[in-house]
Amino acid sequence: MSIDVNARYAESHEYARLEGAAVVCGISDHAQAELGDIVFIELPAVGKSLKKGETFGTVESVKAASDLYMPISGTIAEVNGALQADPALVNREPYGAGWLVKITPADLSEMDKLMDAKTYGKTIGEE
Repeated sequence: MSIDVNARYAESHEYARLEGAAVVCGISDHAQAELGDIVFIELPAVGKSLKKGETFGTVESVKAASDLYMPISGTIAEVNGALQADPALVNREPYGAGWLVKITPADLSEMDKLMDAKTYGKTIGEE
């Protein structure tokens, strides 16, 4: 499993990575591996404001459907349109081309409450 050392992680396996003024969110490599082959992703509309912990979409795989939860509060600035045609990008590149949304954060200090890569690695049994 790979873990992006530049990202912070929620207990529900979403990551948040600061890139300039935006925060890129997706699911971890561990989460996509647990889900299996991803076949569909539902994402929110640009401009929607959500609080930390609120559902922002759904990911469906051959195994199950799972809700996606906001790792921090913010407004959806961009959704990854490439996932409509190729949702398996999340399986292949969860930290790269398989990102889900970019948000304008409401309160960047919420990032501090997420797990760093080392702590997340221990949580999922990767040392």
